[in-house]
Amino acid sequence: MNIHEYQAKEILRKYGVAVPGGKVAFSAAEAEQAAKELGGNVFVVKAQIHAGGRGKGGGVKIAKSPAEARELAEKMLGMKLVTHQTGPEGKEVRKVLIEKGIDIARELYLGIVLDRSVSKLVVMASTEGGVEIEKVAAQTPEKIFKEYVEPEVGMQPFQARRLAFKLGLSGDQIKNATQFILALYNAFADSDASLAEINPLVVTKAGEVLALDAKIGFDDNALYRHKDIAGMRDIHEEDPLEVEAHKHDLNYIKLDGNVGCMVNGAGLAMATMDIIKLAGGMPANFLDVGGGANVDTVRNGFHILLSDPHVKAVLVNIFGGIVRCDRVAKGIIEAAKSIEIKVPMVIRLEGTNAEEAAVLLKESGMNFEVANSLEDGAKKVVSMIR
Repeated sequence: MNIHEYQAKEILRKYGVAVPGGKVAFSAAEAEQAAKELGGNVFVVKAQIHAGGRGKGGGVKIAKSPAEARELAEKMLGMKLVTHQTGPEGKEVRKVLIEKGIDIARELYLGIVLDRSVSKLVVMASTEGGVEIEKVAAQTPEKIFKEYVEPEVGMQPFQARRLAFKLGLSGDQIKNATQFILALYNAFADSDASLAEINPLVVTKAGEVLALDAKIGFDDNALYRHKDIAGMRDIHEEDPLEVEAHKHDLNYIKLDGNVGCMVNGAGLAMATMDIIKLAGGMPANFLDVGGGANVDTVRNGFHILLSDPHVKAVLVNIFGGIVRCDRVAKGIIEAAKSIEIKVPMVIRLEGTNAEEAAVLLKESGMNFEVANSLEDGAKKVVSMIR
């Protein structure tokens, strides 16, 4: 689960991570009042959406008075902000963050993520702040410094200091950066985060080290331990079909293709998407209905798949291990009777009672195409679209 920048900074403050003074505003009037309460002469008005590249899209502006902060907020609120991460449809801005202006001397990068290849958290730092870390990794990987954290002991002060030295900091900057890095690690570990990214991490002319921006993502499987964080979820920032799927305990992720996929098992779902691509098609989604597919799960899955206007055909690929194929076939038939299906559908069932399932589908009188194999199913569904 992802949260907004202002929410991430609220969490970081609790752990002593230095962030600029700021207030969230849901209206232009609130934006002006927030600027007045913060004090000073320079303010930053930042659109709050779950996407990077807000500055380039017009979602970060400088105001030189509370009145100007109000004007900028009025223009931002309700706008469709388009960035390289939102896609051409953009995202509606429903709130803005008002922060005090910072006298910036340097912009750096700091991030924490799990490196699954070694089963350890890695703290990454770079002198290239304000730049996408993927570009830095591809073009100048020598500018990324890493410290791997031993899970038994956690992040150590000497590791934080070593990163501070590699960033070229000196004097009080080293002390402030060390405190910042250790506090960020504690926030990450305690909240069961899956990603923390401070970009840019800024050093002020007074030597302060602050999180000018903050992005934190959390492990969904651990949210039951963090009711306060779970309450920060903003479904407006999520795909409506993914939200609907979550209500029915379906694992669904919308993609850019036109072949709808319904599969049981995450590994089989990934393989199904791969073979659709191999056949020349593009999967429209990842959908894992789980090992115990029944009438309700299939019906809900169909409803979500067919609600996507880009879906031009559907491939159902079910392996009957935990559940028998003939029961799945009956579930598909019953679900299809209650939902209007206007696109071609190819069904491949393999495993226990697969032959009986094929007979049920062929004798159902419904417009199903039965595939003999996964490869056959992928070729058939792609050819139907063509």
